[in-house]
Amino acid sequence: MTEELFTADFIRNPYPAYSKLREMDPVHYVHFQDGQRGWLVTGYEDGAAVLKDARFIKDFSKLYGGSMDGMSVFTQNMLFSDPPDHKRLRGLAQKAFTPKMISGMRGRIQEITDTLLDGLEGKKDVDLIDEFAFPLPIIVICEILGVPAEDRDKFRLWSNSLIEGTSGEAGVSVYQHMTQFIEYLGQWFQKVRANPDGSLISKLIETEEAGDRLSEKELYGLVSLLIIAGHETTVNLIGNTVLALMAYPDQQDMLREQPELVPQAIEESLRFNGPVEFSTSRWASEDLEFRGKRIHRGDVVVVALNAANHDPEKFEAPDRFDVLREKSPHLAFGMGIHFCLGAPLARLEGEIAISSLLSRFGNIRLAVDESELSWRPGMIVRGVKELSVNL
Repeated sequence: MTEELFTADFIRNPYPAYSKLREMDPVHYVHFQDGQRGWLVTGYEDGAAVLKDARFIKDFSKLYGGSMDGMSVFTQNMLFSDPPDHKRLRGLAQKAFTPKMISGMRGRIQEITDTLLDGLEGKKDVDLIDEFAFPLPIIVICEILGVPAEDRDKFRLWSNSLIEGTSGEAGVSVYQHMTQFIEYLGQWFQKVRANPDGSLISKLIETEEAGDRLSEKELYGLVSLLIIAGHETTVNLIGNTVLALMAYPDQQDMLREQPELVPQAIEESLRFNGPVEFSTSRWASEDLEFRGKRIHRGDVVVVALNAANHDPEKFEAPDRFDVLREKSPHLAFGMGIHFCLGAPLARLEGEIAISSLLSRFGNIRLAVDESELSWRPGMIVRGVKELSVNL
Protein backbone atom coordinates (compact mmCIF):
# COMPACT_ATOMS: atom_id res chain seq x y z
CA MET A 1 0.00 0.00 0.00
CA THR A 2 2.79 2.42 0.88
CA GLU A 3 4.14 2.33 -2.69
CA GLU A 4 0.91 3.98 -3.92
CA LEU A 5 1.44 7.06 -1.75
CA PHE A 6 3.07 10.31 -2.90
CA THR A 7 3.50 9.17 -6.52
CA ALA A 8 2.59 11.37 -9.50
CA ASP A 9 -0.74 9.52 -9.82
CA PHE A 10 -1.41 9.99 -6.10
CA ILE A 11 -0.77 13.74 -6.31
CA ARG A 12 -3.24 14.01 -9.21
CA ASN A 13 -5.93 11.98 -7.41
CA PRO A 14 -5.16 10.68 -3.91
CA TYR A 15 -8.70 9.55 -3.09
CA PRO A 16 -8.54 5.92 -4.35
CA ALA A 17 -5.40 5.36 -2.25
CA TYR A 18 -7.05 7.00 0.75
CA SER A 19 -10.05 4.69 0.38
CA LYS A 20 -7.80 1.61 0.43
CA LEU A 21 -5.90 2.86 3.46
CA ARG A 22 -9.06 3.59 5.44
CA GLU A 23 -10.25 0.05 4.79
CA MET A 24 -6.92 -1.77 5.29
CA ASP A 25 -4.99 0.24 7.87
CA PRO A 26 -6.44 3.63 8.86
CA VAL A 27 -3.48 4.38 11.17
CA HIS A 28 -0.63 3.46 8.82
CA TYR A 29 3.14 3.72 9.25
CA VAL A 30 4.57 5.40 6.13
CA HIS A 31 7.65 7.03 4.63
CA PHE A 32 6.73 10.69 4.04
CA GLN A 33 7.99 12.84 1.16
CA ASP A 34 10.27 14.85 3.42
CA GLY A 35 12.19 11.76 4.47
CA GLN A 36 10.51 11.28 7.84
CA ARG A 37 8.78 8.07 8.83
CA GLY A 38 5.63 8.25 10.88
CA TRP A 39 1.93 7.55 11.21
CA LEU A 40 -0.63 8.67 8.61
CA VAL A 41 -4.23 8.79 9.87
CA THR A 42 -6.97 8.59 7.21
CA GLY A 43 -10.31 8.03 9.01
CA TYR A 44 -12.54 10.87 10.17
CA GLU A 45 -13.04 9.89 13.81
CA ASP A 46 -9.39 8.88 14.19
CA GLY A 47 -8.24 12.14 12.59
CA ALA A 48 -10.47 14.27 14.79
CA ALA A 49 -9.19 12.41 17.84
CA VAL A 50 -5.55 13.12 16.94
CA LEU A 51 -6.25 16.82 16.34
CA LYS A 52 -7.83 17.17 19.78
CA ASP A 53 -5.46 14.92 21.78
CA ALA A 54 -3.03 16.92 23.94
CA ARG A 55 -0.62 13.97 23.93
CA PHE A 56 0.21 14.78 20.32
CA ILE A 57 2.25 17.99 20.56
CA LYS A 58 3.33 20.57 17.95
CA ASP A 59 6.58 21.80 19.53
CA PHE A 60 9.07 19.03 18.74
CA SER A 61 11.85 20.86 20.59
CA LYS A 62 10.23 19.64 23.83
CA LEU A 63 11.34 16.18 22.74
CA TYR A 64 14.54 16.83 20.85
CA GLY A 65 15.64 20.38 21.58
CA GLY A 66 17.03 22.64 18.86
CA SER A 67 15.11 23.69 15.76
CA MET A 68 13.98 21.99 12.58
CA ASP A 69 16.23 22.32 9.54
CA GLY A 70 17.22 25.90 10.32
CA MET A 71 13.59 27.01 10.11
CA SER A 72 13.29 28.26 13.70
CA VAL A 73 12.27 31.74 12.52
CA PHE A 74 9.21 30.25 10.82
CA THR A 75 8.20 28.00 13.70
CA GLN A 76 8.02 30.55 16.54
CA ASN A 77 4.25 30.93 16.25
CA MET A 78 1.03 29.35 17.50
CA LEU A 79 0.94 26.74 14.71
CA PHE A 80 4.06 25.07 16.12
CA SER A 81 3.45 25.69 19.81
CA ASP A 82 1.58 24.07 22.67
CA PRO A 83 -0.13 25.56 25.75
CA PRO A 84 0.57 27.90 27.44
CA ASP A 85 2.60 29.62 24.66
CA HIS A 86 -0.05 28.70 22.11
CA LYS A 87 -2.79 30.63 23.90
CA ARG A 88 -0.60 33.74 24.23
CA LEU A 89 0.52 33.74 20.58
CA ARG A 90 -2.91 32.96 19.19
CA GLY A 91 -4.39 35.74 21.29
CA LEU A 92 -2.03 38.23 19.66
CA ALA A 93 -2.82 36.98 16.15
CA GLN A 94 -6.55 37.17 16.83
CA LYS A 95 -6.25 40.95 16.81
CA ALA A 96 -6.17 40.66 13.03
CA PHE A 97 -9.11 38.30 12.74
CA THR A 98 -11.89 39.54 14.98
CA PRO A 99 -15.41 38.91 13.61
CA LYS A 100 -16.00 42.67 13.46
CA MET A 101 -12.82 43.27 11.46
CA ILE A 102 -13.54 40.47 8.99
CA SER A 103 -17.16 41.52 8.53
CA GLY A 104 -15.98 45.05 7.94
CA MET A 105 -13.75 43.90 5.08
CA ARG A 106 -16.60 42.55 2.94
CA GLY A 107 -16.90 45.75 0.92
CA ARG A 108 -13.15 46.00 0.28
CA ILE A 109 -12.91 42.32 -0.71
CA GLN A 110 -15.80 42.81 -3.14
CA GLU A 111 -14.07 45.87 -4.58
CA ILE A 112 -10.80 43.96 -5.12
CA THR A 113 -12.74 41.05 -6.66
CA ASP A 114 -14.63 43.30 -9.07
CA THR A 115 -11.40 45.00 -10.19
CA LEU A 116 -9.72 41.66 -10.88
CA LEU A 117 -12.75 40.38 -12.79
CA ASP A 118 -12.84 43.60 -14.82
CA GLY A 119 -9.36 42.62 -16.02
CA LEU A 120 -10.70 39.28 -17.29
CA GLU A 121 -13.49 40.83 -19.38
CA GLY A 122 -13.01 40.20 -23.09
CA LYS A 123 -10.49 37.42 -22.58
CA LYS A 124 -11.39 33.95 -23.79
CA ASP A 125 -8.84 31.77 -22.01
CA VAL A 126 -7.26 32.85 -18.72
CA ASP A 127 -5.11 31.30 -16.01
CA LEU A 128 -7.54 31.72 -13.16
CA ILE A 129 -4.87 31.08 -10.53
CA ASP A 130 -2.46 33.73 -11.78
CA GLU A 131 -5.07 36.34 -12.69
CA PHE A 132 -7.65 35.88 -9.96
CA ALA A 133 -7.23 33.22 -7.27
CA PHE A 134 -3.76 34.35 -6.21
CA PRO A 135 -4.07 38.16 -6.40
CA LEU A 136 -7.30 38.37 -4.39
CA PRO A 137 -6.13 36.87 -1.06
CA ILE A 138 -2.58 38.23 -1.29
CA ILE A 139 -3.91 41.77 -1.73
CA VAL A 140 -6.27 41.28 1.22
CA ILE A 141 -3.67 39.91 3.66
CA CYS A 142 -1.05 42.45 2.56
CA GLU A 143 -3.50 45.29 3.19
CA ILE A 144 -4.30 43.88 6.64
CA LEU A 145 -0.60 43.66 7.51
CA GLY A 146 0.55 46.81 5.75
CA VAL A 147 2.79 45.18 3.12
CA PRO A 148 3.74 47.56 0.27
CA ALA A 149 1.79 46.69 -2.89
CA GLU A 150 4.94 46.41 -5.01
CA ASP A 151 6.25 43.55 -2.83
CA ARG A 152 3.29 41.17 -3.09
CA ASP A 153 4.80 38.99 -5.82
CA LYS A 154 7.90 38.41 -3.67
CA PHE A 155 5.71 36.88 -1.01
CA ARG A 156 4.14 34.55 -3.56
CA LEU A 157 7.58 33.27 -4.58
CA TRP A 158 8.82 32.85 -1.01
CA SER A 159 5.58 31.29 0.18
CA ASN A 160 5.50 28.74 -2.65
CA SER A 161 9.11 27.84 -1.93
CA LEU A 162 8.53 27.24 1.77
CA ILE A 163 5.26 25.35 1.29
CA GLU A 164 6.38 23.15 -1.62
CA GLY A 165 10.00 22.61 -0.59
CA THR A 166 11.29 23.74 -3.97
CA SER A 167 12.42 27.19 -5.07
CA GLY A 168 10.92 27.10 -8.55
CA GLU A 169 13.92 29.07 -9.81
CA ALA A 170 16.96 27.61 -11.52
CA GLY A 171 20.06 27.93 -9.37
CA VAL A 172 18.13 29.26 -6.35
CA SER A 173 17.62 27.08 -3.28
CA VAL A 174 14.79 27.04 -0.78
CA TYR A 175 17.33 28.16 1.83
CA GLN A 176 18.13 31.26 -0.26
CA HIS A 177 14.45 32.13 -0.42
CA MET A 178 14.16 31.67 3.32
CA THR A 179 17.11 34.01 3.79
CA GLN A 180 15.60 36.61 1.45
CA PHE A 181 12.28 36.42 3.30
CA ILE A 182 13.95 36.90 6.70
CA GLU A 183 16.06 39.80 5.44
CA TYR A 184 12.97 41.47 3.98
CA LEU A 185 11.05 41.12 7.23
CA GLY A 186 13.97 42.59 9.20
CA GLN A 187 14.20 45.64 6.93
CA TRP A 188 10.43 46.06 6.95
CA PHE A 189 10.24 45.91 10.74
CA GLN A 190 13.01 48.50 10.94
CA LYS A 191 11.07 50.90 8.71
CA VAL A 192 7.86 50.45 10.69
CA ARG A 193 9.70 50.99 13.99
CA ALA A 194 10.99 54.30 12.64
CA ASN A 195 7.59 55.29 11.26
CA PRO A 196 4.66 53.55 13.02
CA ASP A 197 1.67 53.49 10.67
CA GLY A 198 -1.16 51.89 12.65
CA SER A 199 -1.03 48.67 10.60
CA LEU A 200 -1.24 45.27 12.24
CA ILE A 201 2.54 44.93 11.86
CA SER A 202 3.01 48.23 13.64
CA LYS A 203 0.80 47.04 16.51
CA LEU A 204 2.67 43.73 16.79
CA ILE A 205 6.02 45.54 16.87
CA GLU A 206 4.75 47.76 19.65
CA THR A 207 3.80 44.60 21.55
CA GLU A 208 7.25 43.10 20.92
CA GLU A 209 9.01 46.25 22.10
CA ALA A 210 7.01 46.16 25.34
CA GLY A 211 8.97 42.99 26.03
CA ASP A 212 6.38 41.06 27.96
CA ARG A 213 4.18 39.41 25.34
CA LEU A 214 6.11 38.81 22.11
CA SER A 215 9.82 38.11 21.55
CA GLU A 216 11.63 39.17 18.38
CA LYS A 217 11.73 35.56 17.12
CA GLU A 218 8.00 35.25 17.81
CA LEU A 219 7.39 38.46 15.87
CA TYR A 220 9.14 36.96 12.83
CA GLY A 221 7.29 33.67 13.26
CA LEU A 222 3.88 35.23 13.66
CA VAL A 223 4.20 37.61 10.71
CA SER A 224 5.57 34.90 8.40
CA LEU A 225 2.67 32.61 9.37
CA LEU A 226 0.07 35.35 8.75
CA ILE A 227 1.55 36.13 5.33
CA ILE A 228 1.87 32.52 4.17
CA ALA A 229 -1.26 31.00 5.72
CA GLY A 230 -3.19 34.21 5.09
CA HIS A 231 -3.35 33.59 1.36
CA GLU A 232 -2.30 30.00 0.57
CA THR A 233 -5.54 28.43 1.80
CA THR A 234 -7.75 30.83 -0.14
CA VAL A 235 -5.81 30.53 -3.42
CA ASN A 236 -6.42 26.79 -3.46
CA LEU A 237 -9.96 27.06 -2.10
CA ILE A 238 -10.93 29.26 -5.06
CA GLY A 239 -9.08 27.10 -7.60
CA ASN A 240 -10.41 23.79 -6.27
CA THR A 241 -13.98 25.12 -6.10
CA VAL A 242 -13.88 26.25 -9.73
CA LEU A 243 -12.44 22.85 -10.71
CA ALA A 244 -15.31 21.07 -8.97
CA LEU A 245 -17.91 23.33 -10.58
CA MET A 246 -16.45 22.65 -14.03
CA ALA A 247 -16.56 18.90 -13.34
CA TYR A 248 -20.19 19.23 -12.17
CA PRO A 249 -21.78 21.77 -14.56
CA ASP A 250 -25.24 21.09 -13.13
CA GLN A 251 -23.97 22.39 -9.78
CA GLN A 252 -22.44 25.42 -11.51
CA ASP A 253 -25.82 26.22 -13.11
CA MET A 254 -27.60 25.71 -9.79
CA LEU A 255 -25.38 28.29 -8.07
CA ARG A 256 -26.09 30.85 -10.79
CA GLU A 257 -29.80 30.32 -10.33
CA GLN A 258 -29.58 30.22 -6.52
CA PRO A 259 -26.59 32.35 -5.44
CA GLU A 260 -27.72 32.03 -1.83
CA LEU A 261 -26.28 28.48 -1.99
CA VAL A 262 -22.71 29.72 -2.52
CA PRO A 263 -21.73 29.61 1.20
CA GLN A 264 -22.97 26.01 1.28
CA ALA A 265 -20.96 25.28 -1.88
CA ILE A 266 -17.81 26.65 -0.26
CA GLU A 267 -18.27 24.24 2.66
CA GLU A 268 -18.77 21.36 0.24
CA SER A 269 -15.64 22.35 -1.66
CA LEU A 270 -13.65 22.43 1.57
CA ARG A 271 -14.82 18.87 2.24
CA PHE A 272 -14.65 17.54 -1.32
CA ASN A 273 -11.14 18.65 -2.29
CA GLY A 274 -9.83 20.80 0.52
CA PRO A 275 -6.97 23.28 0.05
CA VAL A 276 -4.89 21.76 2.86
CA GLU A 277 -4.00 18.12 2.16
CA PHE A 278 -2.39 17.16 5.46
CA SER A 279 -2.26 18.51 8.97
CA THR A 280 1.09 19.85 10.08
CA SER A 281 3.13 17.29 12.00
CA ARG A 282 2.45 16.32 15.57
CA TRP A 283 4.74 14.28 17.82
CA ALA A 284 3.74 11.74 20.44
CA SER A 285 4.82 13.20 23.79
CA GLU A 286 4.79 9.75 25.42
CA ASP A 287 4.49 6.08 24.56
CA LEU A 288 0.82 5.43 23.95
CA GLU A 289 -1.75 3.12 22.43
CA PHE A 290 -3.88 4.60 19.65
CA ARG A 291 -6.47 2.63 17.67
CA GLY A 292 -4.62 -0.61 18.37
CA LYS A 293 -1.21 0.75 17.34
CA ARG A 294 1.74 1.19 19.69
CA ILE A 295 2.98 4.73 19.09
CA HIS A 296 6.30 5.59 20.68
CA ARG A 297 7.38 8.86 22.25
CA GLY A 298 8.74 11.10 19.48
CA ASP A 299 6.84 9.40 16.63
CA VAL A 300 5.46 11.75 13.97
CA VAL A 301 1.69 11.66 13.47
CA VAL A 302 -0.04 13.35 10.49
CA VAL A 303 -3.75 13.49 9.66
CA ALA A 304 -4.71 13.22 5.98
CA LEU A 305 -7.45 15.84 6.18
CA ASN A 306 -8.84 15.18 2.71
CA ALA A 307 -8.95 11.45 3.40
CA ALA A 308 -10.91 12.05 6.61
CA ASN A 309 -13.31 14.27 4.67
CA HIS A 310 -14.08 11.38 2.29
CA ASP A 311 -14.78 8.84 5.03
CA PRO A 312 -18.07 7.11 4.07
CA GLU A 313 -18.79 6.41 7.72
CA LYS A 314 -19.11 10.18 8.23
CA PHE A 315 -20.28 11.46 4.85
CA GLU A 316 -22.87 9.94 2.53
CA ALA A 317 -21.60 9.46 -1.05
CA PRO A 318 -18.35 11.27 -0.12
CA ASP A 319 -16.87 11.17 -3.63
CA ARG A 320 -19.67 13.28 -5.09
CA PHE A 321 -19.57 17.07 -5.09
CA ASP A 322 -23.01 18.18 -3.92
CA VAL A 323 -23.73 21.82 -3.07
CA LEU A 324 -27.03 20.75 -1.51
CA ARG A 325 -25.23 18.61 1.06
CA GLU A 326 -26.09 19.68 4.57
CA LYS A 327 -23.31 21.61 6.26
CA SER A 328 -20.77 19.05 7.36
CA PRO A 329 -18.25 18.96 10.19
CA HIS A 330 -15.32 18.63 7.77
CA LEU A 331 -11.74 18.88 8.97
CA ALA A 332 -10.49 21.24 6.23
CA PHE A 333 -9.56 23.88 8.82
CA GLY A 334 -8.50 21.37 11.46
CA MET A 335 -10.07 20.90 14.87
CA GLY A 336 -9.27 21.67 18.48
CA ILE A 337 -7.00 24.46 19.71
CA HIS A 338 -5.20 24.68 16.34
CA PHE A 339 -8.38 25.25 14.32
CA CYS A 340 -7.45 27.68 11.54
CA LEU A 341 -7.59 31.24 12.83
CA GLY A 342 -8.14 32.62 9.33
CA ALA A 343 -11.07 30.32 8.47
CA PRO A 344 -13.73 33.09 8.58
CA LEU A 345 -11.63 35.29 6.28
CA ALA A 346 -10.97 32.42 3.85
CA ARG A 347 -14.66 31.56 3.76
CA LEU A 348 -15.63 35.18 3.11
CA GLU A 349 -13.08 35.57 0.32
CA GLY A 350 -14.16 32.25 -1.22
CA GLU A 351 -17.84 33.16 -1.14
CA ILE A 352 -17.29 36.59 -2.71
CA ALA A 353 -14.87 35.21 -5.32
CA ILE A 354 -17.13 32.35 -6.48
CA SER A 355 -20.42 34.25 -6.42
CA SER A 356 -18.88 37.18 -8.34
CA LEU A 357 -17.18 34.91 -10.88
CA LEU A 358 -20.38 32.99 -11.60
CA SER A 359 -22.51 36.11 -11.90
CA ARG A 360 -20.02 37.70 -14.29
CA PHE A 361 -19.26 34.73 -16.58
CA GLY A 362 -21.47 31.90 -17.86
CA ASN A 363 -20.49 28.29 -18.52
CA ILE A 364 -16.91 28.35 -17.25
CA ARG A 365 -15.00 25.41 -18.78
CA LEU A 366 -11.50 23.97 -18.65
CA ALA A 367 -9.42 25.18 -21.57
CA VAL A 368 -7.12 22.14 -21.37
CA ASP A 369 -7.60 18.44 -20.81
CA GLU A 370 -7.86 17.57 -17.12
CA SER A 371 -4.83 15.28 -17.48
CA GLU A 372 -2.71 18.34 -18.30
CA LEU A 373 -3.33 19.99 -14.92
CA SER A 374 -0.21 20.19 -12.79
CA TRP A 375 -0.77 19.83 -9.05
CA ARG A 376 1.44 21.54 -6.52
CA PRO A 377 3.96 19.27 -4.80
CA GLY A 378 4.68 19.09 -1.09
CA MET A 379 2.99 17.80 2.03
CA ILE A 380 0.73 20.71 2.94
CA VAL A 381 -1.41 22.31 0.24
CA ARG A 382 -3.60 20.78 -2.45
CA GLY A 383 -4.15 22.89 -5.53
CA VAL A 384 -3.15 23.29 -9.15
CA LYS A 385 -0.22 25.43 -10.24
CA GLU A 386 -2.22 26.85 -13.16
CA LEU A 387 -5.88 26.71 -14.08
CA SER A 388 -6.54 27.58 -17.71
CA VAL A 389 -10.26 28.17 -18.16
CA ASN A 390 -12.50 29.30 -20.99
CA LEU A 391 -14.81 32.18 -20.01
